[in-house]
Amino acid sequence: MPTLPHVTTSADRVVNRSDRRAARLVAAALRAGRPSANDAFDRFMPDELRQVSDRYWTPLPVVRRAAQWLRETQARSVVDLGSGSGKFCVAAALLTRCEFVGVEQRAPLVAAARDLAAVFGVDDRVSFVTAELDPLTAPPSEAYYLFNPFGQYTFESDAYDDPALDFTPEVHRRGVSAVTKLLEGAPAGTFVITYNGFGSKPPPGYEQIDIALHLPGTLRLWKHSGPS
Repeated sequence: MPTLPHVTTSADRVVNRSDRRAARLVAAALRAGRPSANDAFDRFMPDELRQVSDRYWTPLPVVRRAAQWLRETQARSVVDLGSGSGKFCVAAALLTRCEFVGVEQRAPLVAAARDLAAVFGVDDRVSFVTAELDPLTAPPSEAYYLFNPFGQYTFESDAYDDPALDFTPEVHRRGVSAVTKLLEGAPAGTFVITYNGFGSKPPPGYEQIDIALHLPGTLRLWKHSGPS
């Protein structure tokens, strides 16, 4: 695959022809399962987000397996709770026909995620909102994705660090409780995909129907069968 240019993103940038062409090459590499696709994909993020990708954002091999499950379950809508840089939503949109909503409380990350969706041309099916998780107002969905959404992000940049956000054990507990309440209220047939968990297991009524162990972490697929 040709060497890709470094791409500098901003919330207001206009996607140029060169960036879009490079993004198409990366999308093709992703669909072909090429190992080089992960690093190439990350080049479309701001430097500060690319540098922490191995710690915070879903690796593309994991996205490919999750996308396979979404196709098999025929889920049409996915909400990523704690969507960060938008990597999961954008990459999974390149592999499925699902509509994605990313919920993220850090506004600078939401802006970067919207940029990422635009450059890959999936912003008609991928959107991001700045919000804390609230079980009463969270977008309804046929599937939810959770990758340790209440962990603390640290960046070597004031642009993405948010001193107003508190990462105390109590805040973590409230976040896990909010996810649990959201999933408890979801209708039967709802799917949940967890990557390295969210601080707890899905509530009673969810059955694990698949697991992928031979990835950078553990990916699990759950289905809500209804009240237990």
